[in-house]
Amino acid sequence: MKYSLLFKDYKLELLLGIYITAILAAELMGSKIFTLFGVNASVAIFAFPITFTINDIVAEVYGKERAISFIRITTIMLVLLFGFSLLATSLPPAARYSDHQAYITVFSKSQRIIVASLVAFWVAERFDVFIYQKIKSRFGGKGLWFRNNLSNFISQFFDTSLFMFLAFYNPGNELFLLSLIWPYWLLKCGASVIETPFAYWGVRWLREK
Repeated sequence: MKYSLLFKDYKLELLLGIYITAILAAELMGSKIFTLFGVNASVAIFAFPITFTINDIVAEVYGKERAISFIRITTIMLVLLFGFSLLATSLPPAARYSDHQAYITVFSKSQRIIVASLVAFWVAERFDVFIYQKIKSRFGGKGLWFRNNLSNFISQFFDTSLFMFLAFYNPGNELFLLSLIWPYWLLKCGASVIETPFAYWGVRWLREK
C-alpha cells in the first residue's frame, strides 16, 4: 500500500514537471513566429496543448481542486521567472561579455510574453477545468474524448485571443493579430484532437496501482 501511494505521488509529480516545463518553454521561446502550411503561428503551439491535456487528465482522476493546484503552482513559477528575467536583464554586463544587446533583445521580449501568458494562462486554464467538470457532471463518466476536446477548444480560444493581444499588440497591427489568432487556434484544436489518445492513456496510467 505504501509503495502504491508513493508511485501515485510520483506520477503526479511527473505530470506537474511536464506541465511546468511546457509552460516555461512556451514563455521563453514563444516570441518566434513561423509559417506552417501557409499559416503564421508561434512555436508555443507545440507546448500549450500539452498543458490542457494534462489538466483534463488530472481533473478526470483527482478532480477539479487538484487540477487547479497545478495552475496555482505554475502561476507562482511564472511570477518567479518574470522577476528573475527583470533581474537578469537589468544587471550590467561584464566587460568581456559581448552578447549583452542580443540577450536584452531576446529576454525583454520574453518579459512581455511572460506577462501576457500569465494572464491568458490563469484565465484559460481555470476555464478549461471549469468547462471540463461541468460537462462531466452533466453527462457522467462517459465521453472522455468529447469533454476533453470541447473544453480545450473553448478555453484555447480565450487563451489564444488574450495572449496574442497582450503579447504582440501594437497600434495598427490588429489585422495581423487576427490573422494569427484564428489559424493558431485551429492548429491548437487540431493538436488537441491528435492528443486525444494520450488523454485516455494518461487517465488509465494515472489510475493504475
